[in-house]
Amino acid sequence: MAVSIKSAREIELMRESCKLLEDVFFRLEQFVRPGISTKEIDKLGEKLIREHGCEPNFLNYNGYPASICVSVNDEVVHGIPHASHILQEGDIVSLDAGLIYKGYHSDMARTFGVGTISEDARSLIMDTRQSFFEGIKKARAGNHLYDISNAIDAYITPRGYGIVRALVGHGIGTRLHEDPQIPNFAQRKKGLLLRPGMTLAIEPMINIGRADVETLEDDWTVVTEDGSLSAHYENTILITDGEPEILTMSGKCE
Repeated sequence: MAVSIKSAREIELMRESCKLLEDVFFRLEQFVRPGISTKEIDKLGEKLIREHGCEPNFLNYNGYPASICVSVNDEVVHGIPHASHILQEGDIVSLDAGLIYKGYHSDMARTFGVGTISEDARSLIMDTRQSFFEGIKKARAGNHLYDISNAIDAYITPRGYGIVRALVGHGIGTRLHEDPQIPNFAQRKKGLLLRPGMTLAIEPMINIGRADVETLEDDWTVVTEDGSLSAHYENTILITDGEPEILTMSGKCE
């Protein structure tokens, strides 16, 4: 497993890439409301990315046809935006996207409520978010990779949710997906030793029902098998000599 350690210059480029992506998400969050289509979200997201002088890294990635993954309710990830898919009051929508700034990738995801949502949906979103923060408590040099996985699982499993196992987090840098893969569920092994300069995309995907998922006929959209709601929370982080730095969270879009 070849895990890249970023230089000081590379880290600065990734910081800027992540800062620009966070601004895109901040503006998309303000745009989400009942009555808009998932295609409108994608169009605005791509426009904002290009206005920053960047490229959307999801567009045409392995054939994916959009810049923003827009996944609604039981759609876990990789939802394809459509003009006919209109957000309704009470929906939850997960946005997953990244951009390329001077050759360096960023990646983040958030799940937003559309108008007034149920308490169960709100708890799912908040618990998914908190599981990320439980995980990165272990994202310190000298710890091991699967300490992160185990901490996410230890927070989520007692709450009765299903942790998606078919999809995991990943390293990130000059490529969108680099080593290592980062499961969100408990592991028996320790995994690699965390070192300063590693940049990781940690992204718990949590279902309100069972963990099982399936892929629709479009070969992209992953949904829960039982039709239950799913939430997604992701940040690009940097391993340092102390606390991890959340590169996609400067306070704009938490």
